[in-house]
Amino acid sequence: MSTQRYEEYLEAIHTVVARKGYAKVTDVAELMAVSPAATTEMFQRLADNGFVNYEKYSGVTLTAEGMRVAETLSEKHTVLRELLVILGMDEATADEEACKIEHVVQPRTMELLTSFVEFISTRNSPRWLDAFHRFHEDGVLEECPGTCRDDGEDADQTEVTSDG
Repeated sequence: MSTQRYEEYLEAIHTVVARKGYAKVTDVAELMAVSPAATTEMFQRLADNGFVNYEKYSGVTLTAEGMRVAETLSEKHTVLRELLVILGMDEATADEEACKIEHVVQPRTMELLTSFVEFISTRNSPRWLDAFHRFHEDGVLEECPGTCRDDGEDADQTEVTSDG
């Protein structure tokens, strides 16, 4: 299929085209913080592999396959970013981390994460998610009332340390 670097370029092209309506070597090079020469070389490779239509000194467009890959990556990125934000990560860091993860996550894993994010998004701040955020902040694990514990204890909170 495509390497991570190919995918990064396809995403960049997709982003520039969405913003400007077209993409040129200089646009993509600037976005990716690489040289125009490196971008031109990658455009040629992407064209050779059927991901873009590229004419030297002209713009670049995504082929149907290039568009499919770029849109799939965009969907993955959105779900991963949203999941990380739900878990309490700040938006800028979530965006950076999603960029890294989207290239290596397996399809089945992505399917499960997508379902989880969709499920959580239909809920209005579930209590267990609030409890998770408090646990992450202060290390206090809140127990659910009554029947959730099977060890006979009635404690409402348990402190969890890294020692176990």
